Amino acid sequence: MDRAPNEIEALITLMARLPGLGPRSARRMVLHLIQRRDQSLQPLVSALDRVARAAVPCARCGNISTDATCEICADPRRATGEICVVEDVADLWAMERGAAFRGRYFVLGGTLSALDAVGPEDLRIPELVARVREDAVREVILALPATVDGQTTAHYISDALAPFEVAVTALAQGVPMGGELDYLDDGTIGAALRARRAF
Repeated sequence: MDRAPNEIEALITLMARLPGLGPRSARRMVLHLIQRRDQSLQPLVSALDRVARAAVPCARCGNISTDATCEICADPRRATGEICVVEDVADLWAMERGAAFRGRYFVLGGTLSALDAVGPEDLRIPELVARVREDAVREVILALPATVDGQTTAHYISDALAPFEVAVTALAQGVPMGGELDYLDDGTIGAALRARRAF
């Protein structure tokens, strides 16, 4: 028998759609879960069910949470005068892994893209402007992708925030820690040159 039963094949197909998993990895993962049903499969099913019922976007920033307001927005120790604007929740979580930023966040839900017909009305830019106006924000940090769409979005946001007394900054771009020039693309080297600072 070279194929698994229909229910198991359906699970393998669903798992293979997850980012970072292909059909072979999904097959190995499903087999592992089935063979360790009590230790792995049942707890996973329970956790997935709880998250499916409880996960909602944070009303303030757009992060995924099980409460109306996420832990970051509810934390009184976070700096309220700084907002880091990210494209999506994955970027917010990546910033939090670094543990270098202690302010609040705002998830746009994408970037402007003429090719994909994504305009300002498709993103949460009006909500960002309202939050800057209402919360006395001092600095908006644009942590958007170093792509044409990301830079277009950054310029649009900067223009939208121009009437307010708020500093609009962007993450530095250039040579990563441990990076060697020989392995970098021309755009990264150019960005690093433009962002150079006193040593």
